[in-house]
Order: sequence, then structure tokens, then C-alpha cells
Amino acid sequence: MTAISSQAKTFDIEEIRKQFPVLHQSVNGKPLIYFDNAATNQKPKVVIDAISGYYSGYNSNIHRGIHTLAEKATKAFEETRKTLKTFINAREAEEIIFTKGTTESINLVASSFGRKFLNAGDEIIISGLEHHSNIVPWQLIAEERGANIKVIEVKDDGSLDIDQYKSLLSDKTKLVAVNHASNSLGTINPVKEIIDEAHKVGAKVLIDGAQATAHLDIDVQALDCDFYAISAHKCYGPTGTGALYGKRELLEAMPPYQGGGEMIKDVSFEKTTFNDIPYKFEAGTPNIGDVVAFKTALDFITELGKDNIAQHEDELLAYAKEKIQKIKGVKIIGDAKDKVSVLSFIVDGIHPFDIGQMLDASGIAVRTGHHCTQPLMDRFEIEGTVRASFSVYNTKQEIDKMIEALDRVVKFMK
Repeated sequence: MTAISSQAKTFDIEEIRKQFPVLHQSVNGKPLIYFDNAATNQKPKVVIDAISGYYSGYNSNIHRGIHTLAEKATKAFEETRKTLKTFINAREAEEIIFTKGTTESINLVASSFGRKFLNAGDEIIISGLEHHSNIVPWQLIAEERGANIKVIEVKDDGSLDIDQYKSLLSDKTKLVAVNHASNSLGTINPVKEIIDEAHKVGAKVLIDGAQATAHLDIDVQALDCDFYAISAHKCYGPTGTGALYGKRELLEAMPPYQGGGEMIKDVSFEKTTFNDIPYKFEAGTPNIGDVVAFKTALDFITELGKDNIAQHEDELLAYAKEKIQKIKGVKIIGDAKDKVSVLSFIVDGIHPFDIGQMLDASGIAVRTGHHCTQPLMDRFEIEGTVRASFSVYNTKQEIDKMIEALDRVVKFMK
């Protein structure tokens, strides 16, 4: 479980639930129970209102206009950058680049850093826990540059084999890319140790923070990571936006990822001079309204307190684990010591898809399948799992209903 501060306190879950409009509906004639938070979590009304407020009040393009609406939109957009700087403790706001989310952030680094710094024979290390978005971009750039990929092995409990990782490191290692927390199993990786070991051989490190940013304290300076990728939609924010943190010296050395407006200082048909960071990597009109609302989502997390969120979610995970193990035939996949609130399991003789479909008939939303981690499923020699993932607005009563429904499914299918 994640470490909890002694200052963490219980909070009024019913008051929190009132802030999420989507939760108050029926699905298939049953009250909705939403346990698919690792895919995306729901949005509080303040975030929804922030999006609406931008479009209804000051919709305008940013950075280029001098009229009142443009200046208001620009200020709101840049306030999110400043808030995110504080949220992850970056050295400066200019080290924050807005992207479509974690996937684009990783692709940006693979494309830009990869083309600049990777050569034939160089090595990239990823882990067996990775989402496809932290595998495929490295395969593409490795093939293009003639580099090689090595993989950190996953132990039976779903944790990484750190000793084996250390054996992979060499002077050929140019980049290590691992997730902070696994979307499939919930495993929290020892990223500080991974980063420190990589730096000993001169390698740079990218951390996929999609599953960690809303749950764990993120201090990029303390971690000393070179890149950190974030998705807003897993932080109670909008879909289609996120950010990449990168150390200034690296971002300045990397070429632009895309060409267009805003990322330039001067253009002629003979030569283009590129803009300073972060704008060098933010070509074209961005997703302004959603970036503005991202700040509201970050403020929502800060107001609740990450210690409070972590304590509540850890309690839910422990409770669900205890209850589900009492159902005959259930096997939990991934039982590492340190986890975010993800419970991945299979049931002997029943396909995960069938379980998911029957739980949905009871109004319970879980995720089934390989969760965009097919190599990880192959590691455990399974086709996929049922994944229940918990958030700040979930309750033990909802878990009880899921367990009751799952027990009925198992007895019916058996």
C-alpha cells in the first residue's frame, strides 16, 4: 500500500459523490457503480463548469491576440501551466509542455529525443509492465535508428525484477522508459531507484505517470527524472489533454516534434527560427478549454489532499481484496506490496468478457481484456483479466454489491 501521512483524515464521501453528476444515474435498471477508473475517472461539476465557462465566457485563441478575450484566455491557459509546475514541483513552468496526454508525451520524446540522440546499437530499456503506449513508440524509433530494446522482467507478484534491470544497464543504454504505476496490476514501481541506476550509466529516464499522478505525490526534482508524462483525464480532468515535463537542458537540445504556428519565432522560405520552450513543442491552436479546466481538476485534488485520497483508495483496495478472495475460483493477478487502487483478477473457467458483461447487467462498470498490456498478459499466460479500479468517490458498499454480483455470476456460470 502507499504510505499515508499521519495528517490524513477521513472525509465525507457522500459530499464528494454529490460533486460528480455522472454517478447519479441508473444503468440497466441498477444504480451505476463505476469501477473503471484506471481507464478514466469521472469529472466533478467544477471541472465541467470550467470547460463550459471558457466556451460561454471567453472563447478565444491564445498568445496572439491583444483583445480582452484573447488576453483572458491566454492568462487562464498559462495559469494551468503554473499550477502543474507546483503540482509536480518542476523547477520552472517552461519545463511543462501541453500535449494530448501521456501517449502523445511519450511519442514526442521518442520522436524528438530519439532522432536527436539515438544511434545504431544504442539501447532502450522498458519494462514488462508497460502499456502499449510506452512500448510501440520505442519500437518505431528503435527500428528507424537501428537501436535495440531490452525489457525488465516481471516477477510472479507483479513487481519488477530490479536486480535483472541493473544487469541490463550498460554504456549502450541511452534511455529507460517505465511507468510509475501499472494500469493493469496497480504495481507502484521503485522509480527513484530505477532513475538513479540509469543515471549511473549516463542514460536518461522517462516516467509514464498516467496511473500515478492523481494517487501519489509527484516531485520531479526529488525523483530527478528527465521526463514525466501526465494525462488529465486520469486526474479528474478532461480527455484529450495532458502534459510532458522535461528538464530544460534536454528540451532545449531536442528538435521540434511538429511544425506550425506558435512554435516559431521567424519564418522565411529559406529558414525557420524556432520558438523558446515550451512553445517550441506546442504547434497550432491547442485544446484551450480543456487545458483551462485541467487546472480546476488539479485544484480539486489539492483541496481534497493526496494523503486523504490515497488513504481512502487504499482502504477500498484492501477491503475488495479481502472480500473477493472468499469467492471460489478467483485468482488475483498482481499482488505487489506497493499498489495503487487496481484489483485485477481472473475466475477459473470463466472468460473475463463474460464476467464484465454480466456485471454490467447489474450496473457495475469494470474493465475486461488485456488493458493494452498484451506482453504482460502473455507473461502470466492469460488472455486478459477483469479489472476493478477505485477512485475517491467509490465506497465499500459499492464493493459489497460488486462482490455479491460476482458471486452470483460465478455460481451461475459454474
